[in-house]
This record gives sequence, structure tokens and C-alpha cells, in this order.
Amino acid sequence: MTQPPHEEPTASSPEELREQVEQTRHELGKTVEELAARTDVKARAQEKATALKEQAGAKAAQMTGQVRVRTAEAAHLVQDKLPDPVKDKAAAAAVQVKAKAGQAGHVWQDKGPEPVRVKARQGVRAVRDNRTALIVAGSVAVAAWLLLRRRSRR
Repeated sequence: MTQPPHEEPTASSPEELREQVEQTRHELGKTVEELAARTDVKARAQEKATALKEQAGAKAAQMTGQVRVRTAEAAHLVQDKLPDPVKDKAAAAAVQVKAKAGQAGHVWQDKGPEPVRVKARQGVRAVRDNRTALIVAGSVAVAAWLLLRRRSRR
């Protein structure tokens, strides 16, 4: 019953015994640290949450790219299907809207309250950043309106 815990031979000198004890302490310290890390539920949950957050961010970026590609494809498809008179009317309307918006913007810059002007600038920036999606949505709405109008005349 008094055999050593390991299958290694026992130390032959006090110096060797000290080295073995130090090595055992070092191994035991590592083991305790690993066990403590495993039982730290909060830290493990935070690590898992961070990993999931990064994964979700990557997936969102991938999906955003796919949506942009599909939106561009839909825009081209709608533009190809629209008759030329409709395209011309939409372009003319866009020019008129842009001109009127420019005029209204100048009046607004002079007379509008500062917090509202800041929000308006943010809205304009959002529209500019999502221009393709808005054009596609408008084109789809015009195409749907034309189709419904044609069907109702029959």
C-alpha cells in the first residue's frame, strides 16, 4: 500500500525529490486552473455569446450582400420589362421631384428648427445610401400599378 502514485521510479536523492515535487505542483496548478475555467459558467457563457455574436454579424453581412445582389437583379429585370414611355415618365418625374426637393431644402435650411434639420439630413443620407432599393421598390410599384390598370380595363 505504500507504493508511489506514478509508475516512475522514486527519487534517489533529495534534490531529485524536490524537482519531482515541483513538477507535480506545477501540473497540479495547471489542472486546478483548467477545472476553475470549466466551472466558471459566466465566463463560458460570455465566450459563447461573443462567438455567436461574431457568427451572426458574419451571417448578416453575407445576407446583406445577397439582398443587394438580388435587388440589383430585380431592378434590371423590372427596367427591362418596363415600356419606354413609363421609363421616360419616371425619369421626368424624378427630375421634377429633385428640383422641388432642392427648392424646399433651401427654404427649410433657412427656417426649420435645428433638431428637425439634423433629422432631415439623416433621412436624406439614408435615402442616398439606399437609393437602389428605393428605385427598385418604386419601379415595382409602378409596374404593379400598370399591370393592375391594364387588367381593370379589360
